[in-house]
Amino acid sequence: MRRVARSEAAPEDLEEKGAKELEQAIQHFENNPPNPDSFSFQRYKLKSVKDALERIFHGKCAYCETFYASSQPLDVEHFRPKGAVAEENGHRGYWWLAADWDNLLPSCIDCNRKRNQITPKGETSQVRLLDNTAGFSAAAAVGSGKKDSFPIAPNGTRARSRTDPISAEKPLLLNPCEDNPEEHLTYFFDRDHPVSFVLAKELAGDPDYSGDDGLSLKGATSVHIYGLNRLRLVQARTQLLRRLEFMADLAIDLKHLAETLRQNVDPEITRAGQKVDAFGNRTLAELARMCAEDQPYSAMAQAWMRDFQTRLQTL
Repeated sequence: MRRVARSEAAPEDLEEKGAKELEQAIQHFENNPPNPDSFSFQRYKLKSVKDALERIFHGKCAYCETFYASSQPLDVEHFRPKGAVAEENGHRGYWWLAADWDNLLPSCIDCNRKRNQITPKGETSQVRLLDNTAGFSAAAAVGSGKKDSFPIAPNGTRARSRTDPISAEKPLLLNPCEDNPEEHLTYFFDRDHPVSFVLAKELAGDPDYSGDDGLSLKGATSVHIYGLNRLRLVQARTQLLRRLEFMADLAIDLKHLAETLRQNVDPEITRAGQKVDAFGNRTLAELARMCAEDQPYSAMAQAWMRDFQTRLQTL
């Protein structure tokens, strides 16, 4: 997950049609007595909404950064669920935010819908790795996917009506447009056993979002509920991680070979060294491109790049 600026204003038709839908929803939910039936929200599904979200997020899931367009339709996800809250019986959801632009995010099916996902064993509730990374091969079906989940911190105050301030809630889920995920999530890199797990980051000293073990509660809860360590996602990130490692080793070898060849007195060999050096530069440029924000799993790739640059300083 990476930080994303909501760079576009709400689509005009969402503003207009969403306002009318909100008026209807107010009549539905605030009748005396309130209407017990569900309400059919439609305006968040507008094509203009989907198109804008795809542009802002480069066609990737807001939570796991998987390209969804080639394999599945876009789920327009409500960060605060519109119809119910899994953590509170009787809560009818944040219905007044159903067409609120700031509450809408693009999501893949696996992050958005509650499903049993094959997940590597370990302390998934606290998102800790087994000491032995070979334990990745052991897996179990774990329920994940956001659906109606919206946990808040123990000292937060749940909003139950459109007049309640949502700023008092202190949500335990990361919103990539409001939070900086880098403050709450980190990635596990082991060159001998390259497997890409995402972990809760240490966040000591934060009374709202730091757990007893010093890990970010927002990070741990988000990894668990969004299913950010589900097997297929870990495999996809790991495939990219191994490509990055391969190309990094290739670039280093090319640069070392080029330096050796350029020191030769033979002009032909020297020129060959210059060509090899150019290949090394092209490889490094491709590495940088693979870490760009419009690429899948860019948060992991950029974290890997920072680690790689630190390694280069020691060579």
